Amino acid sequence: MRTPSRSILSGLHYSRGVMILEQVPLAQYTTLGVGGPARWFVETSREAEMLAAVRFARLRRVPYFILGGGSNLLVSDEGFPGVVIRITGTGSEWSDEGAGDGFARITVDAGAGWDSVVRLAVERNCAGIECLAGIPGSVGGTPVQNVGAYGQEVSRTIVSVRALDLEAEKVVHFSAADCGFTYRRSIFNTTHKGRYAITHVQYELKLDEPPHLAYRDVKQYFVERGIAQPTLAETAAAVRIIRARKGMVLAADDPDSRSAGSFFKNPVVAVATVPSLAAIAGCRVDEVPQYPPGAGFAPEGERVKISAAWLMELAGFRKGSSMGHPGLSSKHVLAIVNRGGSTAAEIVALRDAVIQGVFAHTAVRLEQEPVMLGFAPMDPH
Repeated sequence: MRTPSRSILSGLHYSRGVMILEQVPLAQYTTLGVGGPARWFVETSREAEMLAAVRFARLRRVPYFILGGGSNLLVSDEGFPGVVIRITGTGSEWSDEGAGDGFARITVDAGAGWDSVVRLAVERNCAGIECLAGIPGSVGGTPVQNVGAYGQEVSRTIVSVRALDLEAEKVVHFSAADCGFTYRRSIFNTTHKGRYAITHVQYELKLDEPPHLAYRDVKQYFVERGIAQPTLAETAAAVRIIRARKGMVLAADDPDSRSAGSFFKNPVVAVATVPSLAAIAGCRVDEVPQYPPGAGFAPEGERVKISAAWLMELAGFRKGSSMGHPGLSSKHVLAIVNRGGSTAAEIVALRDAVIQGVFAHTAVRLEQEPVMLGFAPMDPH
């Protein structure tokens, strides 16, 4: 835990044995680095303390929010008027129990850094998440957003999720099927948003399988180096390099990494939409960057995922352009970056300009990825 400042310590007190801080700036817990303070703040890895913090919020009739790695979060300039519960804990445990031949399972605390899990997996020659290397944030956030990149999604490896049901105040377990995974969605950020605090996630990975090489960027990386059969470790390392080139890996010396990653989702549209996009771009239909839509989109063959970055550039948005303090990354147009001194209101204004500009030019409406915190009144749970 970060050492509280003197001003924060002046607001330090305990409730049912849980240390509660007051007026804690939330910007320091997000990769965007913007946002005001939490009225109350709890940091813990213990489920009992999480429940105690929720009860603390209910007694005061204020909202609460579960915070993980802060890599997919935009906090308002006013902050959050309730209790922020930041989940820590970084343990992991490998097991063959329940796994079939050629598989291994790892159960990880929600507070663990996601990339550390990828590193553990490739060290053990376990496939399934090597293309998800370099993604910032914590393990607990991976099932919420169904994290994915370069042709892989965590939903294909998740076996179970352990969580606290904050309404019933008890521990519950979800199978992968229970989680309702679709593209960047799950029950945890849609139908049951805010109800559960994820505390552990179990993944099942394939032993001694070759890496997943589905996306052009990754395949081209190895073609240029004359590597025909890369290892899992080489693939994960390549993905980190590719992401770093796009400012998508956190680095203190890279101002383009002060972002929430890809701010916009790749939209899933009807296949019939593609020819009109090609006409706007003045290209062939097969030159429109498009991919399978992923799980949850039926009927199969009638929907396709389009590159949001391509749509933005088609609408005239360019890498490195700015609007006040925030701007678009000089490495990847999809990322909105805080160039220093940005406010949440400025980032929202840039977001709106992108969404409106793309829609006006292409009739496709982009959706943002980051979670918004403190932007609208929230009813107590």
